[in-house]
Amino acid sequence: MSEALRVLAFAGLLLGSITGMLSLPLLALLGFLGASGTVGFSVAVPSMLVALVPRDRLASANSRLELARSLAFAAGPALAGALVSWAGGSNAFVVAAMLSGASMALLVGLPEATPSGQGQRRRLLIELQEGISSVWSSALLRPILLTAMVWNMSWFVLQSAYVSYALREIGPSAEAVGLTLATYGLGMVVGALGTPFLLRVLNFGHAVLLGPMLSVLAMLAMVGTLELPRFELAALSYFLFGAGPIVWTITSTTLRQNVTPEAIIGRVTAIFLMANMGARPIGAALGAWIGGIWGESTCLVVALGGFSIQAFIVSASAIRGLKSLPSE
Repeated sequence: MSEALRVLAFAGLLLGSITGMLSLPLLALLGFLGASGTVGFSVAVPSMLVALVPRDRLASANSRLELARSLAFAAGPALAGALVSWAGGSNAFVVAAMLSGASMALLVGLPEATPSGQGQRRRLLIELQEGISSVWSSALLRPILLTAMVWNMSWFVLQSAYVSYALREIGPSAEAVGLTLATYGLGMVVGALGTPFLLRVLNFGHAVLLGPMLSVLAMLAMVGTLELPRFELAALSYFLFGAGPIVWTITSTTLRQNVTPEAIIGRVTAIFLMANMGARPIGAALGAWIGGIWGESTCLVVALGGFSIQAFIVSASAIRGLKSLPSE
């Protein structure tokens, strides 16, 4: 169903482009449909994975999913730009709709995997309350949620200021700034490829902590450009921002899947997604306010403070002492 909404959104874009009926309200509606499908997919996949994959293989499965997502994130914009330049926007919508339709066809072949206890319809508010209660009462899930929320706010404080700051202070051109952003996708791929190795050589708790710590190092490199405005420092920062959070996503998702009862894993995943997405506009608004009053440089310093806080939250939690992956 989630992927069908995305196919519908792409088909609507194509039809509107061909007929010349595209408008801002229509784009908003289609964007809402596509985003709804993305949210549904993001909630369903971790829940379904638990039912399809043995618990001792979850980390490997999550690594492969994140590797696929990272490759798509890194290559997608470049391929889309080349396709639009070569064949035009309408044909790009055709390809996007075909790819989304192909993914829907692949999903149709999957067996039904409904976790135990989810067969009956229940009131939405009760299920949300159960999800929030389960997360907040867990010594392992609560710090993951708080860490992710603070990380997302800090990330969007940085994002709100980076491009204008980099164009003015780092340069020397828009292409160079674009290359620094491209290293983010490269870091994601390296992080996804390297996480299985890290899980073999590190205690599980230390592997979870690695992602937030790399984000602190990444922000330190970015703040370093205030004194040494070099392209290389900014590129290193975005590479670390790509690698660290992917390690965090794989390890924290695997931990969440293992300690959450199957009957409520969908609700818990929805709570995490809602909190993470909700933190982003707060961070963007905070960055716009700080940047408008004190300038982009202050945004960098504030973001460093936020990334330091998220690293402290997870480091001070029970996660740090995990020698191996705990069970439900």
